[in-house]
Amino acid sequence: MQTEIEAKWLNIDVAALRRKLASVGATLTQPERLMTRRIYDYPDMRLEQTGGWVRVRNEGDKITLSYKQLSDRTGLGTKEVSVVVDDFNATCHLLEAIGMKSNSFQETKRESWKLGGVEVELDTWPWIPSFIEIEAPSEKELQSTAEKLGLAYSEALHGSVETAYQAVYDVSEEEIDGWAEIRFVDVPAWLSLRLKQV
Repeated sequence: MQTEIEAKWLNIDVAALRRKLASVGATLTQPERLMTRRIYDYPDMRLEQTGGWVRVRNEGDKITLSYKQLSDRTGLGTKEVSVVVDDFNATCHLLEAIGMKSNSFQETKRESWKLGGVEVELDTWPWIPSFIEIEAPSEKELQSTAEKLGLAYSEALHGSVETAYQAVYDVSEEEIDGWAEIRFVDVPAWLSLRLKQV
């Protein structure tokens, strides 16, 4: 598995970051599009017990099947192996046929940029402010790109999207992993009660 060298910065000004990306020579590779994903594990949650999960994701221009494993929330704490598949529903059916269970269906919006060998994503998930995610071939390039974009590396978050939800709501990682759906609908009443006071 490959190590994902990436970091997130929350509560961004999307319009300002688009201007900054263009000014430093980044190229827009894909405009904002809707992405859907299903998260899988076995019924006994054996993957989760080791920080892992399987994801089928429609990325707009391609569909991927990935196994991800989070060992810690550092810049080098996430490993991933991913392949391109050609049918979202058929891939989900294959996983279900071998005994896996879908734990969550998720919608997001993503806009993709490239700066040299670095991927920059402007992500919008339901119920939280948009954020930026930078993935680079090395930690040095990650830090350099953050600096070019005016992002303080000391404010970076690492790991999966749970960290972004935990910045807004008083919820545990286990609770977020248990949400059956994350869709672009109004914030559920039960979640709005968990909003952190600013």
